[in-house]
Amino acid sequence: MFDHLGLHVKDLGTSVRFYEAALKPLGYVLCSQDESSAGFGPKGAPALWLYADRKAASRAHVAFSATSHSAVGKFHQAGLAAGGRDNGEAGVRADYSLNYYAAFLLDPDGNNVEAVCLK
Repeated sequence: MFDHLGLHVKDLGTSVRFYEAALKPLGYVLCSQDESSAGFGPKGAPALWLYADRKAASRAHVAFSATSHSAVGKFHQAGLAAGGRDNGEAGVRADYSLNYYAAFLLDPDGNNVEAVCLK
């Protein structure tokens, strides 16, 4: 349904470091960056855009696909190490589905960022 999405962030450098670390285990990379924005996605195909905005007050929920339970756990660990806050450690979310394995972080701006594996 979506081609890309954008989040407004207060500190672009801090957010870039967080997303680089958290998204690496999922196979996503920093594709593009300048002083006002940064794009992440598969190499050469940015789909998540961060826009510098000192007045940012976003509280979005973004879920990224993961290929394995291990990748979900690594996403959570790497995101915590890069300044994210725990919003739900890796595990089955049986209230969603018996095969819904996910972890949740709050990014530096308070957005709820999730990695989910449906295997």
